[in-house]
Amino acid sequence: MRQRKLGAAGPQVSAIGVGCMGMTGGYGPVDPQQCITTIRAALDLGITLFDTADFYADGANERLLGRGLAGRREQAVIVTRGGVRSRTPGGPPTVVDGRPEYLRQACDASLSRLGVDHVDVYCLGRVDREVPVEDSVGALAELKAEGKVGQIALSEVSADILRRACAVHPVAAVESEYSLWERHLEAEILPAARDLGVVLIAHSPLGKGFLAGELRAPEELGEGDHRRNHPRLQGTNFRHNRAMVDEASGLAAELGVSPARLSLAWLLGRGPDVVPIPGSRRVEHLRDNAAATELTLTAEQQARLDGIFAPDRVAGSRHPAHRRIANADRVA
Repeated sequence: MRQRKLGAAGPQVSAIGVGCMGMTGGYGPVDPQQCITTIRAALDLGITLFDTADFYADGANERLLGRGLAGRREQAVIVTRGGVRSRTPGGPPTVVDGRPEYLRQACDASLSRLGVDHVDVYCLGRVDREVPVEDSVGALAELKAEGKVGQIALSEVSADILRRACAVHPVAAVESEYSLWERHLEAEILPAARDLGVVLIAHSPLGKGFLAGELRAPEELGEGDHRRNHPRLQGTNFRHNRAMVDEASGLAAELGVSPARLSLAWLLGRGPDVVPIPGSRRVEHLRDNAAATELTLTAEQQARLDGIFAPDRVAGSRHPAHRRIANADRVA
C-alpha cells in the first residue's frame, strides 16, 4: 500500500483510508460484525487511516471502530471529529459547539468510546460562527500538549478560516468533500491548504456511492438511506447525473477496472497531498478501492474525466436543505 503524509509533522498513512460513517447506518441496515471484519481486512491490506466522528450514530460509530481495532491499535491512524452535537440526548447532530470546554469534554468521551488513550488526529467537525476559530483551535492545541491528540485537523472550512487556524497552531489536515462531481474546494481551499502544508482528507470521494455506478434508479434506495433526500439523486437530477456516470463507466471498461476504482484513481492523481476515505462496509468493495492506488491515469484520461464531470454539468446542490446544521460556518 502506498503511503502519504498528513502534514509536515504528521504521521504516514495509507494513500487511501476508510470512512466509517456508513458502518452504523445512514445508508440503510448494517451488520456490525461484517463491518468489524471489513475494518480488520483493511488493516491486512495495509490500510491504516480510519475516519469516524462522535456525532455518527450518537457515538456508536466510534465504539464500533474501537472494537474493530482492538488488539491492533498500533497499526491504525485514527481520525475522529468533535464539535457538533444534538440539542437533545440521542438526537441527530443539529448544532455546532466550538467552545473550548465542550471540545475538551467531547475529546475525552471519544477516547472512552474508542477505547484508546489518544487519537492520532482530532478534527474540529465544523466551525462555530459564535466562537472564534482561534479559541477552538487553541483548545485542541492544549489537548495535543496533554498527549490526548496527535495532530489537529479541521473539517469543511473556508480558506480564510484555515489560515486563521494555522496562525494559532499547525494544522495537519483539512477534511472536505472532494470527488469527480464535487470540486468546490479547487478554487480557494485546496490552494490555501497547499500553501500552508495542509493535507486534504477527501470524504465522500465516490459521491456517496453514486460514482461506483451500481445505483440505477432512485427507487433502489431503501428506507433509512439518507441519500433518498439528496438533491443530486432525485428525479431529473438523478437521470442527468447517471448519464455522466455511464460515460465515465465507458472509460473504466476500456481500462478493465470498476467505475469506483477509476474515480478514486482520478482523485489520487490530483496530488500526493490528497487522501481519499471512501466508505466501505464490505470486504470486496474495500479491496477494489484499495486497488485504486495501483492505477495511474494518463493526463489525457484525467482530462477526459474532468470534462465529463465539469462542475457546470452536475445537476443538483451539494447539501439537502434539511441537513443544514445551525450556527455552522458553511463554505459551499
